[in-house]
Amino acid sequence: MLEKIVSQINGIVWNPVLVVLLIAAGLYFSFRTRLVQVRRFRLMIKSLFSEKEERNGITSFEAFCIALSGRVGTGNIVGVATAIAFGGPGAVFWMWVVAFFGASTAFVESTLAQIYKFPHHSGYRGGPFSFIEHGLGKRWLGIVFAAVTLLACGVFLTTVQANGVSSAMKNAFPVPPLASGISLAVILGLVIFGGIKRIARVASLVTPFMALGYILMSLVVIGFHIQDVPGVFASIITNAFGINPVCGGIIGSTIAMGVKRGIFSNEAGQGTGAIVSAATDVHYPAQQGLAQAFSVYVDTLLVCTATALMILCSGTYNILGGNGEMLYAGAPELANNYVNYTQSAVDTVFRGFGSQFVSVAMVFFAFSTIMAYYFYAESSIIYLFHKHEGKGENIAIRIFQVLMLASVVFGAVREADLIWQLGDIGVGLMAWFTVISILILCPKAIKALREYENFQKG
Repeated sequence: MLEKIVSQINGIVWNPVLVVLLIAAGLYFSFRTRLVQVRRFRLMIKSLFSEKEERNGITSFEAFCIALSGRVGTGNIVGVATAIAFGGPGAVFWMWVVAFFGASTAFVESTLAQIYKFPHHSGYRGGPFSFIEHGLGKRWLGIVFAAVTLLACGVFLTTVQANGVSSAMKNAFPVPPLASGISLAVILGLVIFGGIKRIARVASLVTPFMALGYILMSLVVIGFHIQDVPGVFASIITNAFGINPVCGGIIGSTIAMGVKRGIFSNEAGQGTGAIVSAATDVHYPAQQGLAQAFSVYVDTLLVCTATALMILCSGTYNILGGNGEMLYAGAPELANNYVNYTQSAVDTVFRGFGSQFVSVAMVFFAFSTIMAYYFYAESSIIYLFHKHEGKGENIAIRIFQVLMLASVVFGAVREADLIWQLGDIGVGLMAWFTVISILILCPKAIKALREYENFQKG
């Protein structure tokens, strides 16, 4: 009964209009910024290392790492596998499309977050709730977005990450899901009770290490299957447009899964990257916009692609139709055990090591992502209380911390399909609010870009 209700809600939130809106927004922002994600690529990298103007914030690099830790999670391992399972290889192409055009979306939302940020004793805060209130003049709508963010990041998306960890650990060692959930909750508690500074420090240490290690391993696996790479790229392109007969009947699912998993992973247009961008202390708002645009590239074009190529080159995947029938059985014994697609891919090169490696990667990825989710949710609480001189803020934060840790344990023991649908609902709701808002406020971000570009010329 619960599964049916969740599925119906997911269908309403993720109707085709949202898919079209996200792609159209990326196209529009790319046009308005004159392809800033290409023109200013070098400046994106330079912006990562901007110095702080004061002490009331975090650096661009710390914000980049927090945002990247939020983006690089189970979506890069399990999410890519589910995209292939329900959309075929062509879903990867649409993930690339979303990432390319989504980089401009990330630029706009993060630049707006800088423009409309507000001071707090813990540092600057802000995000879509702030620019919805001050940019659109809709305080009540900002409150609604903050509430949605609390629910999406604190509960729905957190359960997705915890479920990915428990599934991977069960496959590899095996560790009971409940034990995985409790262990993850304890470690997470040690970090989030330390506040934003500790989160920033941990993210800046863990995130670059885990992303680089995972990409290096994927390159080794892909290298052992190098003869299959041309055929894999050909299948990605042909399946993306329904040319291949195997996936011709699921072209709608191919596009939808590519967009959904792309947005779930890189978060462009979701608003979470904007929340962490508001916490940075930079002189020009566009600096942080460019830094966040680069994080979308790292997440999808590097990490997601690494997973996809490992799975597709190794053939350790199945393609499922709308009714659950198997359209392609590359690894029928894996059925819908999505995390095992990636684990088995590594096993084709390092026999018996794949499960362990992917499980450890999942722990790092999910831990850092949940840590970022906490920051997004805490910022929402601060927004809700900051106009009332912080009354009740600390109590609300403590209650939320307990709720989030409970969600970690809950997600670890629930079945994967339900958990992923809850995560999709959270992402979709936030995307509706964010994309419509930044489409209206886009001229502010364009003006900020021009100011920064003029500064660079001067």
